Amino acid sequence: MLEEHNINFQIDWDQLIKDYQRKYSLNKVGEKRGFYQAFTSGIPRIPTSLKVREYQQEAIINWFKNKGRGTLKMATGSGKTITALALTTELYQQIKLQVLLVICPYCHLVTQWARECEKFNLNPILAFESVYQWQNLLSNQLYNIHAQQQSFLTIITTNYTLINQGFQSQLQFFPEKTLIVGDEAHHLGSPRFLESLPRNIGLRLGLSATPERYFDQPGTDALLDYFGAVIKPEFTLKDAIQKKALVNYLYYPICVELTESEALDYAKLTQRIGWALKDNENWQNNPTVTALLMQRSRLIGVANNKLATLRELMKTRLDTHHTLFYCGDGSLENESLTYRKQLEAVTHILGIELGYRVNTYTAETPLEKRERIRQQFEKGELQGLVAIRCLDEGVDIPAIQHAVILASTGNPHQFIQRRGRILRPYPGKKQATLFDMIVMPPELDRETWEVERNLLRKELKRFVEFAQLADNASEAKEQLSNIQQKYQL
Repeated sequence: MLEEHNINFQIDWDQLIKDYQRKYSLNKVGEKRGFYQAFTSGIPRIPTSLKVREYQQEAIINWFKNKGRGTLKMATGSGKTITALALTTELYQQIKLQVLLVICPYCHLVTQWARECEKFNLNPILAFESVYQWQNLLSNQLYNIHAQQQSFLTIITTNYTLINQGFQSQLQFFPEKTLIVGDEAHHLGSPRFLESLPRNIGLRLGLSATPERYFDQPGTDALLDYFGAVIKPEFTLKDAIQKKALVNYLYYPICVELTESEALDYAKLTQRIGWALKDNENWQNNPTVTALLMQRSRLIGVANNKLATLRELMKTRLDTHHTLFYCGDGSLENESLTYRKQLEAVTHILGIELGYRVNTYTAETPLEKRERIRQQFEKGELQGLVAIRCLDEGVDIPAIQHAVILASTGNPHQFIQRRGRILRPYPGKKQATLFDMIVMPPELDRETWEVERNLLRKELKRFVEFAQLADNASEAKEQLSNIQQKYQL
């Protein structure tokens, strides 16, 4: 059942669209400079140096056409944050929008949003740590908004702060002219988060490169019911490269074999997956199959031979810089020891054995230290970052020029995020280079092999699609074609 679309104040959407189209009809920065002359601190305005791209303008217009609801499905690095802030500025200009509420899955995204908001002349309240640091400030500014003593309020929070009583108690005081933005909105599709989303806010915008939740169609449907359906244009990785929103890249798949004991464990898990599928072929809604696939994914993620492969690769690349080494599958909660061992092993090989200047960059690294490490990396004082988990979501380190991904994943969201993260533009960065370790299945009995082929076909499809967009597409596809032939896919 679709959620009722209520906005309790009048908006002439047709006129709003006409005004916006007129403003951007020539698509010139100079025209925007002349229009936005709001320099009072905290009032949204377009930075004079910014040119809103054509596809971003089209997305804003289509959100207007959908009467203030919709989800932007845009590739990592294509400017979802800028689009949302440009939309916010337009709403302030046209309807005197009063509040922008941004919800992020992680603390580091709150600080990144804050940096972008400041470029748009905003002074956001950051609500992601102790309630004592932001609750009174939020209460006071909401009071000022209602008393017309303050024109605009920006607040950026996290998913987990949103569900806490301290924040929930404030939502009833948000004015009708509030825009809620869900960043990496697919995270908000779980029942716990969906229940916490405010129903009294009618203007809603979801942002995600992959709004479809993995193994969770009901959650995907509920999420799109709340924020609104995906609106055009969908902006793919191919689109982003063609429009120069992302850089071109070279892609080198590297095949890795399992050890004998790993191969045995892999075969057992695949056999159990096959048995579970016999009972219920709809595997996306089968919790047993989901759990087994996750176990197998973790086995692949930390395959031991990846370390030897990494050592041989980097022996010939010791003069490179701005390199990312990605470990793990994005889940530290239940497998922290396993992935920590891989992280430590990779760091030891690079730093101790090969003398490559690296540091670790994880979700557990304090925010202040992360910022220091990021600056050292950008300056070239560090040649590489060994990362786990936190680079799956929105971390902006565009200086990355090379990447070695040790963590192949079946989750399409993680696949898109990891690879898109490497392609962000940066001064002097003309091309990125990506080495992608792909674990090869072992020999399996005939019945188990049929299950494996069906699963492998879906995973390999994503690698082939990524190879097709590479500057060395023929070379990359040839290597993947050999895998297809070997496994009769």
